[in-house]
Amino acid sequence: MVFVWNKKDLNDEQIDAIEHDGSVLLIACPGSGKTRALTYKIALELSRLESDRQWVVAITYTHRAAEEIEERIEGLGVDTERLWIGTIHSFCLDWILRPYAIYHDKLKFGFRVADQHETERHLEALCQGRMPLIRPFHCNYFFTSLGCQLEASNPFRKAQILGVLKDYWAVLEAERMIDFEMILSCAYDLIASEPSISILLSSIFKFVMVDEFQDTKEIQYAILAAILRAGAGQTCAFLVGDPNQAIYGSLGGYAMTHRDFTALCGLKLAEKSLSSNYRSSSRIVEYFSNYHMLATKIGAVGEDRDYESLVSFDQETTHHAVDDEIIRLIRYNCEQLGIAAREVCIVGPRWMQLAALTRRLMGALPEYSFDGPGMAPFSRDQENIWFKVARLALTEPSPKLYVRRTRWAMEILTELHHAGIPVRGLSDRELLRRCNGIQINEDDGLEYLRLFFDEFCLAVGFELRDSPTLAEHHETFFARSETQIARLEEAGVQGVSAIATFRRVFASRTGITISTIHGVKGAEFDTVIAFAMLEGMVPHFSDPDGETSARKLLYVVCSRPRKNLHLIAETGRRDGRGYPYRATDILGACIFGYDDVPEIA
Repeated sequence: MVFVWNKKDLNDEQIDAIEHDGSVLLIACPGSGKTRALTYKIALELSRLESDRQWVVAITYTHRAAEEIEERIEGLGVDTERLWIGTIHSFCLDWILRPYAIYHDKLKFGFRVADQHETERHLEALCQGRMPLIRPFHCNYFFTSLGCQLEASNPFRKAQILGVLKDYWAVLEAERMIDFEMILSCAYDLIASEPSISILLSSIFKFVMVDEFQDTKEIQYAILAAILRAGAGQTCAFLVGDPNQAIYGSLGGYAMTHRDFTALCGLKLAEKSLSSNYRSSSRIVEYFSNYHMLATKIGAVGEDRDYESLVSFDQETTHHAVDDEIIRLIRYNCEQLGIAAREVCIVGPRWMQLAALTRRLMGALPEYSFDGPGMAPFSRDQENIWFKVARLALTEPSPKLYVRRTRWAMEILTELHHAGIPVRGLSDRELLRRCNGIQINEDDGLEYLRLFFDEFCLAVGFELRDSPTLAEHHETFFARSETQIARLEEAGVQGVSAIATFRRVFASRTGITISTIHGVKGAEFDTVIAFAMLEGMVPHFSDPDGETSARKLLYVVCSRPRKNLHLIAETGRRDGRGYPYRATDILGACIFGYDDVPEIA
């Protein structure tokens, strides 16, 4: 039965894009309901599948986005059995690397993906004694279809960094491992050298959906375009995104133009747009429109469109007093304006600044809770299987979380299979049932997880020594978790080890969110407070296209709030050479009738 929705569910622009017969490039402004449009499009195309061999594939930027969309589709009553949804890295693993590894010289004798800890450990060892001084974070890189590109732009270190990476890749190859970025490189190698892979996949995929296409890397476009091109029009594409929010340029992401993507994949691609903002007030929309790169018509149409928003810009507070000013703004919004704490977000450009700020705010505002960077009391390495088991251990069985927890169970089964544990007779629902039956009475979070993991092994029917990979991941998980707990306790954070603290990591948002600009993209709040809006931080001092990047970063920050926006460019901060920072140039040049935030009555 073809999926049918209620008339009030979608607006005319959304319906026009969803019902278009063929491929679509959908430009969606902030708050325009792009996730809803994508969800309904996936549901519609799933209901139209004519064969059990056909699939709908949806590529999302994050695992969380994949979970949210799949849960929404389930909520619409549409069967998701023929839907594959996940990140591009997961797609490449599931559909290209694992099925066709035998055709790749580096993978044909077996492989596994190195977790973050293993990557850091190898790079730290290889950086020792290098001159000029090289640190692991200098070695961040990504691949294009032409080869390796370094994130760092310092020309004096380039040769040394490439030397470290060459040795690093050799170590991984000797251990039959690939890292996160090599997933894409190896997938591209296979797609380029074995055209039959693209032909076969295009015969299976009826639709390929891409969320946040503006954050897609060149090598990712190349992989997906090869599949679409092989389909000769039989495989359609539905790409959704906003070029104004393309803030991952330093990682290789960019918004391919309609013309270029059409030429690359050989599809006739209709260009559509969503211009109705359901999120923000008219004043907020008016303000963030000052920073767009691609001029688009945006209208505020949501329930908060007439809200009398406060938009402030502070260039007077010193960096010594910025904590006090953020505290004042939190109190004003929550206590004077009635904004819920969970609807307040503090944004800054650097994780290091934010982690320290989170701990200071927790001490200064004990009556508030905070969801900030570095506050999780255990390792959150997404590639570590025990982190995935921890998600099941720390979330309660409930109808609301059933789809998400079933998805996690399937991910665990996949990881166990690739680690050599026989699980072919075990379904995701059965694994979930067994996990739900594990009862642990322990108040210490880390000890709780140790006991749960032991019971998990018994429930599945294996021992850690059965798999060196699982044993190493287990050791890494607890070693990093113990370090994290010690660091938080030294900083004065209370109750870190309690099981209640562990459970809050996966609970719904309850406190004030603290995030980087990149981390907050896609989220929305009633109030956003952004600090360190300084040239050299926003944009980064090494950014070769700083003005463009600053516009996009400010566009993202300023389009997050529904009601109030507070921007702070504090004085007194100095860079590594001792020069004072100034307000971000693009921000300082913006002419707008800013508001003064009153003192708390």
